[in-house]
Amino acid sequence: MLYQAKGWLDLSQNERQILSLIRRRGPLPRAALAQATGVSPQAITNLSRNLINKGFIAEEQVVRGKVGQPSTPLALAPNGAMFLGLKIGRRLVELALVDFTGQIKLHRQEIYSHPTPDRVLTFARQGIATILETTPQSDRIAGLGIAIPFRLWDWGAEMTAWHDMDLASGLAGAMPFPVFLENDASTACAAELIFGRSTLPRDFVHIYIAHFAGGGVVLDGRLRIGPRRNAGAIGSMPIPGGRQLLDCASVSVLESRLGRSLPPDDSGWDVPIEVERAWIGEAADAMALAAVSAVALLDVPSVVIDGAIPPAVRGRLADATRTAMMNLPAAGIDRPDIVPGSLGRSARILGAAALPLAHFFEPGGALA
Repeated sequence: MLYQAKGWLDLSQNERQILSLIRRRGPLPRAALAQATGVSPQAITNLSRNLINKGFIAEEQVVRGKVGQPSTPLALAPNGAMFLGLKIGRRLVELALVDFTGQIKLHRQEIYSHPTPDRVLTFARQGIATILETTPQSDRIAGLGIAIPFRLWDWGAEMTAWHDMDLASGLAGAMPFPVFLENDASTACAAELIFGRSTLPRDFVHIYIAHFAGGGVVLDGRLRIGPRRNAGAIGSMPIPGGRQLLDCASVSVLESRLGRSLPPDDSGWDVPIEVERAWIGEAADAMALAAVSAVALLDVPSVVIDGAIPPAVRGRLADATRTAMMNLPAAGIDRPDIVPGSLGRSARILGAAALPLAHFFEPGGALA
């Protein structure tokens, strides 16, 4: 079935702005929305009524006992819209159904030795068909987002089938909604922007540590992917010794030292402390250099470090990077805050689902 525009997805920029504010700040009364948007209270009343009628927001209980008149916070309606996310990784493919608030409602995965186009297409088509058949209000699914590493054929001879593969087109023809595709590290950054910490500034660099390290850039509150869709390729950043950051700050480096693969879940992280400590030290030195370089180029106040690693390891990486950064020269710039990411292993699949969300519901209609 070919995609056709749906009237329930046609929103004004002011309506998108309201939804974006509530998504980032939590439930807000109409007065706060009027103040934040600069739109008149009467217009906010009309806009919010339309969003309620369309099923995107709902009124919560009246708040009393504060200064002024009682207020009624407006919150996102979880089933207002839903999104599919497909994430292709080195050893794992995942499919998730994500609701309007960023909660994963359904999830399925398949482990392999390496991904092939046919296997991924079969997994995705069968999984999506099952979701469409079994999900109440499946007509509220707005789109499918795909998170995939670019240049998969650089991973080895077994990946050459990806060289001429257009995965988005391979899936779009059978979908009743649009399909979007981006680099998996960029989608991890998008997830932090849309679903992550509400206290992050409007400008930050995001480093994501997975099988290979990657990254993303947010400027003026929007993900920037660049003219060749490769902005924020932190893993490719050169470091001393004729290496790149991914040669130090990748899970694959740790696995090579262990002589085995780590399971694709936090519970299977059983790395000897001395091995982990050495890896963190080298990764932190590389990421500290990347952080200072990012500030010198982009003047960002924060660098977020996340990854497909346990939260405690993520925290130790951030701490070590912060320490290593203090030993680097920084004359003429302000060293950034080093902040642990908030989404971990779910970042890339949530970021995939964020692609159609951003297209239809974010101001401007896109992440970048």
